[in-house]
Amino acid sequence: MQSCLYECRVMHHRFVPKEHRFDYRIFLLGVDLDELEVLPQKLRFLSVNRRNVYQFRERDYLPTGTAATLKGRVVAYAAERGVDLTGGRVLLLTLPRVLGYAFNPVSFYFCYDREGAPVASIVEVTNTFKEMKPYWLARPKRVGDNALHLAFRARVPKLFYVSPYSDVDVAFDFALCPPGETLAVRIDDYVGADRTLTSTLAGPRRALTDARLIGWLVKYPLLTVRVIGLIHWHALRLWLKRIPWFAKSARAADQRNLFRPHRSIAPATDSL
Repeated sequence: MQSCLYECRVMHHRFVPKEHRFDYRIFLLGVDLDELEVLPQKLRFLSVNRRNVYQFRERDYLPTGTAATLKGRVVAYAAERGVDLTGGRVLLLTLPRVLGYAFNPVSFYFCYDREGAPVASIVEVTNTFKEMKPYWLARPKRVGDNALHLAFRARVPKLFYVSPYSDVDVAFDFALCPPGETLAVRIDDYVGADRTLTSTLAGPRRALTDARLIGWLVKYPLLTVRVIGLIHWHALRLWLKRIPWFAKSARAADQRNLFRPHRSIAPATDSL
């Protein structure tokens, strides 16, 4: 199978107005979207669109277009942006549902053409209001002197409420290497020319097996619940540090091109 797991360390480092840093370990499910029918036949503890210890549900992702399958929605989304994925594969890196509970701060789609070359990536960001916004990255660039070392790079306006401690009009700076034996991702926040926050996600590839899935229930207990718990815990620590914050409804019109807009901004924002 092309589907796999990545055992990763997540790091966040805020630089202003006060420094705040933390890191923790997670794992990501790497799903080849052409293998969704095969996965339940090979794995007892992971199901697709059905209940299980671990679940992958297509409806949780990229709710755009009329295609019934997630692969169809990704292909259509890419075609609208001038990239033909016909005959190619899509690898999605994401947190699976654990005991039915889903929360994904960010998921990554890596898209390949029919020759197997990486041609596009989608970064799908979800906030605690369950709003979702995809960011499109195309044409990977060569990194350094190695012609085979590619990365998707883009700096784009965020225009999305991710945290009460980060404004919506900062820029996201993405650096994503197509995953292989390791995964390496970096997302920075910029205000003008100043980097205000950096986040990294890195770790090795692991085989996707029942033994590992069950073992990681103990190693990473209630993973999705833990992730959202850590988000709120560090939000509290930032509040105790007296970091300035702002309400979600404060800049409703600047939160644009997102799915499932929250009722606090729905009348004023552009949604997809």
